[in-house]
Amino acid sequence: MKPFSSASSATVLLAVYSITATATPSAYDSKNDVTWRGIYRTGVEVFLNIPYGQDTGGENRFKPPQAYVPDRGSTIQAVADGLACPQDVDDMSTISEDCLSLNLARPSKTTSKDRLPVMIFIYGGGLWSGSAGDDGGDTLVNESIQNGLPVICVFINYRLGIFGFAQSDALKSEGSENAGLRDQRLAIEWIRDNIGHFGGDGDRITIFGQSSGGLSVGLQVLAYGGAEPVPFQHAICESQAMEPGITGNFTSDAMQAVIDNLDCKKADWQSNDTIDCLRDQDMKSLLSASVATYNGDLNFGDIWLPVVDGDFLPAAPSYLIKEGRFANVTMTMGWCEDDMEAFVDPGVKTAADTRQLLVNYIPNVSSGNMDTLLSLYPSSDFHDDTAAGLSREFYRTSRIYRDILMTCEPIYYAQYLSAAGNSVYLYDWNQTLDADPGHGPEHTAELPYVFGNVDSSAPTSDYELMHRASRSWSTFANTASFSLDGHETFKNFTQAFVVEDSIGIFVAGGPTEGLSQIDGSGAIPALNAQKLRSRCDFINSASMIKQLQY
Repeated sequence: MKPFSSASSATVLLAVYSITATATPSAYDSKNDVTWRGIYRTGVEVFLNIPYGQDTGGENRFKPPQAYVPDRGSTIQAVADGLACPQDVDDMSTISEDCLSLNLARPSKTTSKDRLPVMIFIYGGGLWSGSAGDDGGDTLVNESIQNGLPVICVFINYRLGIFGFAQSDALKSEGSENAGLRDQRLAIEWIRDNIGHFGGDGDRITIFGQSSGGLSVGLQVLAYGGAEPVPFQHAICESQAMEPGITGNFTSDAMQAVIDNLDCKKADWQSNDTIDCLRDQDMKSLLSASVATYNGDLNFGDIWLPVVDGDFLPAAPSYLIKEGRFANVTMTMGWCEDDMEAFVDPGVKTAADTRQLLVNYIPNVSSGNMDTLLSLYPSSDFHDDTAAGLSREFYRTSRIYRDILMTCEPIYYAQYLSAAGNSVYLYDWNQTLDADPGHGPEHTAELPYVFGNVDSSAPTSDYELMHRASRSWSTFANTASFSLDGHETFKNFTQAFVVEDSIGIFVAGGPTEGLSQIDGSGAIPALNAQKLRSRCDFINSASMIKQLQY
């Protein structure tokens, strides 16, 4: 999902050490005689624009990434952000198809002997925008140091839009679909194999992502139907773990629109000749065609989606989940309390408006199922905010959107993970730094807290939540748990399925922070009122999943 605003807040310069070092930070691979040189920044050591994959332009366009192997004896100057992968930008000089790189932040004075846990962040942006330089892990690392459980934080670039998610029979036959997901996998494998040179432990890796980054994490857990070992042990999906439309036509329609725009359609748009035409285009022409044909009104802008390719995704994600064809990892999934309010037209006023918006979003849902869905969310459950000029139908629509995309799919996923013996955590983020009038904690609300980017001038409750959240995330990377006695973490954030016949959800932030059951006597009133059991039971029914197309 494409973010509605920047995920970053004012950066806190939380220097843990007074750096007076005379040498620049470095890492060394003695086997291959390769050195990386970094920089000091805000109390940590940072290595920027480390290449992990080769140039994806020219004949490599759309193809699976190839590992970058530095020359023996070389020194890599990792001192400035690299170029982002092709996307809609004002300055074309900031992007390139030679973009497969990563950024890394580690505690000062880390050596190869430390073997610290590693956190790998996969950015969101609707698989349409974003880069490894969008967020910094400096303060998250500093918070982990202050918590006594230090981590290394890594951010990876991967291909986007048509460059990363082009679909066609020709690409499928050559194993070139899902290129963006394959980029992510190569990056994680590179980190597993090389992080020891930087002081990390390749056997203690947590991948985490937000929005389409969360979707990416969810799909990495399903990769190859669980038939191949995964290069990570823990996973966190923030505000997305799955998405409707993956088995639908959003991306094939987008692909055909670009082909028509460039006059590349041959006898069969799915043919090798058509792909050759697209590969012959220069980067700017192909990008311009994809921007010109991009329809942000469809599927909240998520029109370049992964595809069932018979390889990386051997079957529909919902089927892989149901069949237990996923990795054995400890997994966390969560959403923001009012995740989707930023994506709903504030002018929605009537029940007819709500129905039409839903028909536009999930057009393959039958009329009968739409009737049932709406009946589970009666207008009487919601209230106008006259001061903000927002109707009960605005809040009703927002909640239905949230449950379909952000809440019920993770619960579906979590139930099967747990049944297979995986440890699973669920959370509901319930606090925000900034919100428009009448809006609650919406998409990206958790990011400033998790990354430690809350200024000390913020309200005390926000600053304290930042410490708990950031340190809980890095504690999870260390211990596979979010709560740890004697540390400034969330309290009693336990696994979701420890109470029989119920689901535990940790409410993070807000006036009722703590573990709640989904319903019944163990549920806080606000969560009980959301009727998640009955609503998600329907949304996760076989009939609805088929029509939601994932």
